[in-house]
Amino acid sequence: MMKKINLFFTLLTLAIFNSGSVLGQTAVKEIPKGWHMLDYQKDGFYGIGVEKAYLSLLKDKKPKQTVVVAVIDSGVDTTHEDLKPVLWKNPKEIPGNGIDDDKNGYIDDIYGWNFLGNKDGRNVTKDSYEAARVYYKYKKKYGISTLDESKLTPDEKEELKIYRKAKDQIESQAKEASMYVLFLRNIVEKLPEADSVLKKGMGKETYTGDDLMKFKPASADESKAKNTLMGLFQQTQQMDNSNKVLIEGITEFYNGEKSKIEAAEKEPENYRGNIVQDNYDDINDRFYGNNDVMATTPMHGTHVSGIIGAVRGNNIGMNGVADNVKIMMIRAVPDGDEHDKDIANAIRYAVDNGAWVINMSFGKSFSPEKKWVDDAVKYAESKGVLLVHAAGNDGKNIDETDNFPNVRYGDNPATKASNWITVGASGPSSKDLAASFSNYGKDVDVFSPGVEIYSTLPGGNEYGNQQGTSMASPVTAGIAALILSYYPELSARQVKSVIEKSVSPISTFKVIKPGSEDEVKLSDISKTGGVVNAYEAIKLAGTIKGERNPPKTLPKTSLKKTKKG
Repeated sequence: MMKKINLFFTLLTLAIFNSGSVLGQTAVKEIPKGWHMLDYQKDGFYGIGVEKAYLSLLKDKKPKQTVVVAVIDSGVDTTHEDLKPVLWKNPKEIPGNGIDDDKNGYIDDIYGWNFLGNKDGRNVTKDSYEAARVYYKYKKKYGISTLDESKLTPDEKEELKIYRKAKDQIESQAKEASMYVLFLRNIVEKLPEADSVLKKGMGKETYTGDDLMKFKPASADESKAKNTLMGLFQQTQQMDNSNKVLIEGITEFYNGEKSKIEAAEKEPENYRGNIVQDNYDDINDRFYGNNDVMATTPMHGTHVSGIIGAVRGNNIGMNGVADNVKIMMIRAVPDGDEHDKDIANAIRYAVDNGAWVINMSFGKSFSPEKKWVDDAVKYAESKGVLLVHAAGNDGKNIDETDNFPNVRYGDNPATKASNWITVGASGPSSKDLAASFSNYGKDVDVFSPGVEIYSTLPGGNEYGNQQGTSMASPVTAGIAALILSYYPELSARQVKSVIEKSVSPISTFKVIKPGSEDEVKLSDISKTGGVVNAYEAIKLAGTIKGERNPPKTLPKTSLKKTKKG
């Protein structure tokens, strides 16, 4: 019985905390905060060597420009002590005057834009999964017993294929989710009361698992509450995270699993449409949303932003990878699956407002309007903007499994964007170098630290660990921004090449292929077979003649001019 419980908590931890690995990895307490910044030769962890780069290669150099990195995500805590100085502020916009001063179509877009909002101030938080949206879109047409497939057109046969794929996914996810919901229901219901008792007994609103371990209960209620929370801290190996992070993570996961069960039973609510109220089917209707980039769901985006550019050297919290960077937040990722239209418009907004790097720590298995996203990627490519994308946390081969957005234009494997890097997640030691949750395949260009990454969290002065390819992607985006701040003459294509050619090759030992127990070479499950290395990237960048020039012609776009621009 104990083995089953431990296995369940292992699976639970993988699912809740950004699908991070606990099996076979170095114990949490043995991993220093910020291990991903360290150098293997000096520190014994497979980090990116960025501190080494600052101390030697960049010691006597001054950056040539500030690089704007757009983070397409869930939102950002604009009050955070370690992020406020590095948040991008639109220089052409006067805050709060209700006027589109720079005439870009977005009123008072000071820190970026929120494509998940209404002009009346309401915001989308929860949303459905794309599989459910696709399934119910086609169910009435193809989910009938009298369907005669022989009479279907080629386009209809493709729709039927998509419908069946969505149906299979929804049914399998609902079955798995039922196990989690059944086990967690009682725990989740007890959490608020137990947390309240502990906060009162400990005399503070925020506490870690380590703090709780030292706490001596003064009553039966406090003892019971400690046992409830202590078990979760220990079983999920989140001892140095806060009660807030633990409870929010478990509650969010629980609600997400409930949504998967509901998706198999009834058509999802049109969360986005009811609030945003744009014409979703018209890609040219793009001036919707509001300027609230914080909204109520900034956990993920705040953590990602800190990894890229939290203020360095201020002796507060932690250091970001890049030291001369501005973070532009574009809110387009809800608690659920993002919509293709929002992602396409987010990319275009980032490009048009000066971003040179775009981090995209999100993904899904269906993309009904992929052509819109492809068109935006081509636009970014024409403008020399680098896109960095998380490979995903399913432990699957994305050469064979759909994962969107992706580097391919359409579904042709021969046509790929030159300005796109796909990032898998690596761990601190040889035992977990390929994180067990990470997607892999030759479409994964590089691996990058993504296990137990310490960064900023919402709350103004909060920090904690999260893990996933969502964390590996901004580590790589941070390296790209660092390169461009010292070598702005390099093109997006050249920065991508530099990052790939400068990896630390993992060739002296084999890694465990994610989702299995097989030992393979890292080069078997990625394009480069290495982990990103900021030190070597900066060295290599200094030897290359830049080719960044203004584009002479832009690719054809499906977007048409509107009255707003």
